[in-house]
Amino acid sequence: MGNPNTGALAEEVSSPGMRMGHARWAICAMLFAATTINYMDRQVLGLLKPTLMQSVANHGIGLTEETFGTVVAFFTLFYALGQLFAGRFVDKIGTRVGYMVIMALWSVSAMGHALVNNVLQLGIARSCLGIGESGNFPAANKTVAEWFPQKERSLAFGIFNCGANVGVVLATVLVPLVTYRFGWHAAFLVTGFFSASWIVVWFFKYQKPTEHPTISAGELAYINQDPPEKPAASMPWVKLFGIPQTWAYSIPKLLTDPIWWFYLYWLPGYFSDKFHLSLAGLGLPILIVYNASAIGSIYGGYLPASFIRMGLSAERARLAAMFLCACLIVPVFLINYLHADDFSKWAAIGLLSLAAAAHQGWSANLFTTASDMFPRSAVGSVTGIGTMAGALGGFLFAKLAGHVLQISNSYSILFVIAASVYLISLLINVLLAPGLKKVEFAA
Repeated sequence: MGNPNTGALAEEVSSPGMRMGHARWAICAMLFAATTINYMDRQVLGLLKPTLMQSVANHGIGLTEETFGTVVAFFTLFYALGQLFAGRFVDKIGTRVGYMVIMALWSVSAMGHALVNNVLQLGIARSCLGIGESGNFPAANKTVAEWFPQKERSLAFGIFNCGANVGVVLATVLVPLVTYRFGWHAAFLVTGFFSASWIVVWFFKYQKPTEHPTISAGELAYINQDPPEKPAASMPWVKLFGIPQTWAYSIPKLLTDPIWWFYLYWLPGYFSDKFHLSLAGLGLPILIVYNASAIGSIYGGYLPASFIRMGLSAERARLAAMFLCACLIVPVFLINYLHADDFSKWAAIGLLSLAAAAHQGWSANLFTTASDMFPRSAVGSVTGIGTMAGALGGFLFAKLAGHVLQISNSYSILFVIAASVYLISLLINVLLAPGLKKVEFAA
């Protein structure tokens, strides 16, 4: 149910005597930048897949569909294992220091890819990157829970999660340029400067709302407009697995996160195989798909606020937004009926753009259900568990995708799965946590 005091507090905040600031959006901008860097690091491998599949004599490493799937699978496996500790680490050490440690670890691992010369070394570098990148979303989600009221969290998440799309776009532009001029090893180094700059800015600019030097009294009151959480003992991490709401969040992550990873790693290969596009020719389709997904991320995060204005409670608004996004993804299965001509190429771009945009809208709201259902003290841990589940799903799906493509050279089964799992996931969420029921820990 909505907070009965929200209207009165909003009126008080907007009164002439209290100035509404924008410090929370500056924090959101830093989360956006971190996520952009995160996805630049991830996308480099997908873009370089055709290059790395060449023989060593042709400056590749002899990658195959099967070994590519294995490398991606091991990245997601170690990404999942990292979630066992990342969320708890951020809950214990705090977002300010914790996020800097996380950023430093994944950036060093990403640049380490420049040293690889064979598939085994690539797998090791990718596994290290998985451990490093595992902390981004638990840290970002906890930061959003600290800095935004419930009604704005999905919008804040949608905005910073848009960094995933921008990161892919930037990588799509930079990687071909760097590769053609300096070789593919250098392409893995492009994010190093951005990472170092981000760590410095975060160190000097980030504080909790109550300690932030520039936040206004009006904005602080706005952030804290939700009913105060009841004092509660810290819930042991293992006991979170016994709470239905944990699974209401984690099982949908398990089923739907792999679809985004599938788009991230296999779309360049799909366009290359289906429409015979070169590395340079991949740029336009990828740019269109991920620009569309950026719009979906922001608008999908804004949807619950629209539904609230129509009279729905915050919880019902969240579920309505997720249902709409899940329905918009279903048409992607029609991609299986397209041919290898120019019209079909643009039809594929349209279907994938809609699916990717709706996925990001879905993701913005699904992520926010963790802070809807759990106290702030547990948001990082629960987000870590859910992201771990999503990464485990990604591991299994990567192995499946690599095997299916190796033996059938067809994406049909994969796109059918991509079209159907979101509605299934929403049903599971509703059955396990009707109305996104809030968890209360005993004091």
